Formats: sequence, C-alpha cells, structure tokens
Amino acid sequence: MPSDADLTNEFFQVKRHGDVAVIVPSAQVEDLPETLLQPAAELVLAPLKEDPPNQIIVDLSSVSYFGSAFITFLLRCHHLLAARGSELVLAGVNSNIRELLRITNLEMYWALYDTAAEAISALGGAD
Repeated sequence: MPSDADLTNEFFQVKRHGDVAVIVPSAQVEDLPETLLQPAAELVLAPLKEDPPNQIIVDLSSVSYFGSAFITFLLRCHHLLAARGSELVLAGVNSNIRELLRITNLEMYWALYDTAAEAISALGGAD
C-alpha cells in the first residue's frame, strides 16, 4: 500500500507501519448506532482486504467504552486476519474496556498493549 494511502474518515483513522496497520477509532464510535458504525467500519476494512496487512492494531486510547456494534467490528477484523494466519491486537485499552473483554470472554482473542507504539514494536512494524 502506498505511503499516501493512510485512511481517515470521521470515525476511524488507519495508518500503515510496514506490514502492520493501526486502526484508531475516534471517541465518537462510543455513541454511534450500528447503522452508522458498520458502514464506517466497512470503509476502513475495504482497502485492508485489498492489501491485507500481516497484523492489525486497534488503538483504543481515545475510546472510553463501546457496545456490541464495535465488538462486531473487532470480530470482523479478527476473522479477516485469522483466515490468513495473522493477528489482531488491541492497544490503549482502559480498565472499563478490559473488564468488558473479560466479561464477554473476548480477552483470550487479543493481546493487549498499553500503547500503539508498544504494539508496533512487539509486532515488528516499521515506523
């Protein structure tokens, strides 16, 4: 993917670091109904399907909480990568989201990192 192909829409920003894509949802995703969240998420995922990264980091540092529609988005990203033998990880996860992931038994699916930079380093992404 060319360097100018970093993507942004009102709700998500995507940046590539070598073979690692970092998806940064804005705080607005907390209150989006599924009818708006899913189309926004599809806009983000479409180019990643065309030129799939080896890893995806979802940087949740701007998000305080989320509901089932965002969980569905995370699972779609997870399945997109898992089918290729790749990995999705979460960064910037606060205590509320950690508890939600624990309660829903989703914490076992994704490694959690304190920051996106830590996750990029762990996954071997280039800056």
